[in-house]
Amino acid sequence: MAAKARAREGQAPISTPPSPPPPWALTRGLSIGRFSWRARIGPHGDPPTNSGARAGAGRDSARHRQVAPGTAGTAERWAAAEAERSADSRWASVSARAAASCATLPRPAMRPRTLAALGLLLLLLLVLPPPGETAKKETPCKRCRELVDKFNQGMVDTAKKNFGGGNTAWEEKTLSKYEFSEVRLLEIMESLCDSSDFDCHRMLEEHEERLEAWWLRLKKEHPDLFEWFCVKTLEVCCLPGTYGPDCLECQGGSQRPCSGNGDCRGDGSRQGDGSCQCHVGYQGAACTDCADGYFSSLRNETHSVCTACDESCKVCSGPTDRDCGQCQEGWVREDGACVECDSTCVGCTGKGPGQCRECVPGYSKESGQCTDLDECSLAEKVCVRENENCYNTPGSFVCVCPEGFEETDVACVPTQPAADQVTADPTQAPPREDL
Repeated sequence: MAAKARAREGQAPISTPPSPPPPWALTRGLSIGRFSWRARIGPHGDPPTNSGARAGAGRDSARHRQVAPGTAGTAERWAAAEAERSADSRWASVSARAAASCATLPRPAMRPRTLAALGLLLLLLLVLPPPGETAKKETPCKRCRELVDKFNQGMVDTAKKNFGGGNTAWEEKTLSKYEFSEVRLLEIMESLCDSSDFDCHRMLEEHEERLEAWWLRLKKEHPDLFEWFCVKTLEVCCLPGTYGPDCLECQGGSQRPCSGNGDCRGDGSRQGDGSCQCHVGYQGAACTDCADGYFSSLRNETHSVCTACDESCKVCSGPTDRDCGQCQEGWVREDGACVECDSTCVGCTGKGPGQCRECVPGYSKESGQCTDLDECSLAEKVCVRENENCYNTPGSFVCVCPEGFEETDVACVPTQPAADQVTADPTQAPPREDL
């Protein structure tokens, strides 16, 4: 009516601005595909539906619009969602008007220095790799496993929930039980990816329909989501104990890879060669043999256990120093046991400095045992520089200049006093300038 009145008065009619897009359209990129609560709220506050699953399963969408007395909780929730959408629409309208106002303001001309800085920034953006490229990217198997782990955690977190309405019994009877409902699936999937995890969002967007199909139709037949999704469907992982493109068994078998004594290269992935990286004390293709310094304490058809030898043994058949097959270097067998040679010995026939075959440098045999040699008392000087002092130490010696002398390559020379410490000769006449 107001527009017609303005037309009769010769004034241009006021054009009605177009309605802002619904909030689910604005937030589409931030939601998880079709599984956005706002995107699934109908224009009249309808409960959430799923067009893809509804078409595939032949479900009647009209049953989702049934509202029975006593379902105040559900109705209030849908009403709150509608109010939130209206508030978002008003906010989007205000933002659009503010942007239009800013667009009409004059723009200051760029200074040459600003242009140069902008050019440098663009160059850096072209040359430098994105932040995510600097770190090692996760393998497809790891990303898939993390997604499945979060999905399983979401199932645990929602296990004791329900629709939350005032008449839960009616809701579960009419809308299907919450345990198997699309509402629960939506809550799980919306918590799978962090807001900044681009790879997770991309993977979820790409395989969303597969996860929905598993939830609605295949979960009972394939209860292990990791095996169904990551191993059999996407083929980016293998089951534990297998490796490589064809998921072959690791060395030692898939039940106990590497006999439980090592790590299978590529275990659980489509990579690696299946070889074993043995733990400390084990060796061999399947990590069933004992390394030097270890002995087999248990071995049967399924298990092989290696235990450390006594420190005196290089190889052994048991845990004590009497079980040594060969003594470690610096040890010698005496009375059936490996005993440690004295530190002054080079080889020995028993324990103690009196059992040395030879003495280490700096020691000599006196009365049948290795004793320290006093090099400073020898007839031939060991400290050959002039004014140098010799001091004996256990097994060696040191040469030091005495106090008041400093060291040179050929001698110890008296230290020269500093210029400000020189004492004037009282018999010498003072300089002319001091007179």
